[in-house]
Amino acid sequence: MATDLIKGFVRLCLNLQDPHHVARFQKLCGVRGTFPRKSARTEEKELEPSPNGSCVKQCTLESTDDGSVEQNTSDLRQRKHTSETSKQEECSNGLLNGAAMPETAEHGKQNTQSESNSNADSEQGGSKGIVKPLRKNSLTGDVGQEFIIENKFLFCLFTFGTELGNEMFFIVFFPFLMWNVDAYVSRQIIVVWVLVLFLGQSTKDLIRWTRPASPPVVKVEMFYNSEYSMPSTHAMTGTALPFSLFMLTYGRWQYPFLFGLSLAVCWSFLVCISRIYMGMHSVLEVITGFLYSVLILAVFQPLLDSIDQYYLAGSNAALVIVALHVGLGLLAFSLDTWSTSRGDTAQALSTGAGAALASHLNHQLGLQPDPPLSQLPLVMSAVDGALLGRSLARLLVGVAVLLVTRAAMKALTIPLACRVFGVPPGDVRRARQNAAVELSYRYLVYGTVAFSCVFLVPLLFDYLSLS
Repeated sequence: MATDLIKGFVRLCLNLQDPHHVARFQKLCGVRGTFPRKSARTEEKELEPSPNGSCVKQCTLESTDDGSVEQNTSDLRQRKHTSETSKQEECSNGLLNGAAMPETAEHGKQNTQSESNSNADSEQGGSKGIVKPLRKNSLTGDVGQEFIIENKFLFCLFTFGTELGNEMFFIVFFPFLMWNVDAYVSRQIIVVWVLVLFLGQSTKDLIRWTRPASPPVVKVEMFYNSEYSMPSTHAMTGTALPFSLFMLTYGRWQYPFLFGLSLAVCWSFLVCISRIYMGMHSVLEVITGFLYSVLILAVFQPLLDSIDQYYLAGSNAALVIVALHVGLGLLAFSLDTWSTSRGDTAQALSTGAGAALASHLNHQLGLQPDPPLSQLPLVMSAVDGALLGRSLARLLVGVAVLLVTRAAMKALTIPLACRVFGVPPGDVRRARQNAAVELSYRYLVYGTVAFSCVFLVPLLFDYLSLS
């Protein structure tokens, strides 16, 4: 009985990992790839389920005499190095996994044929447009292959959803929460974000599954295409942040329960579905990311207040904060070769360290105290022009300061790190693939940005009478 359940669970996972489910969802949402026509033999080969999303060195499924299914995952565990990315992602029809194709006359003819086929097959109304993937791949420099959008509303909606897990959103969301809503909640949300990203990205580097194969999947986004994909860290942060925000604010602030819960559910659902739409994750990887973040919240949510209090008032808090966040960064960097996930992990850890150190300093100096418990639950102020204007002014001034700080620190620290560690600074992308350069520059840049956000920018608000 138990063996049958395990076999059924394995078959379910293999089915959910099939990239054709992603391709079907994309087609349903009006995304069409500009792939060349394929022979009948090639189409039959692509229809065979691929459990790991790789279109090279595919895992083979072998039925044994007792009906069990064996998965050969040894090839799946192979890391995609920069110099051999194109070879490892090359499919049987000669297309790269989302990489740009040479713009020859023959390729243009193929794109035209593909577009006309899409027009004939499509039953949706509305205007269509041929667009490029969102941002080029930061590891390989690939800009991706053009695709056709037949539903611009869904394209905009899911682009917004996927941006809820990207750097620019966090550089606006956390400061807004810190400056305009509740510093107490913001500090603990940052702790959750750091934990989720560290555990999620480290798990990716341990499991080492590749992204869904293209074709059949259309790469609507290219930036993270060279990262491993299991689990989806977008799904993890897109679940952990809204639900943690809901649990931290409900009871502390007065608002309807259903409003907070509905907002968290919609936020999480939009981010999770957007990753399938973008062609970055399989259904299994998104579900796993969701469940993984729920597990992390169940373990750490009850401990957040104790962690926050220690960071604020612990006698050795500053030393512990630095040692913990740097130590975890060194551990993450030792898991695999360079990838964008490793830099993102260091970025999250350095942000958490900078914010915690600034909060500790604020507490020691008696700055920005939390409201006393006697004032709880807090009541939202009436929204009027003055409140909106002041909040918007704080956000614009503060984020501008953070962006300038980030740009200035990058301009200073990357060449400095290259000089210290003897790395040629001419090619920034290659320089960042050096572990010492990447680790040092990420910690210096984003630690400074986070410290400025929590300590320096509020002082600027006091000076400008924007507090």
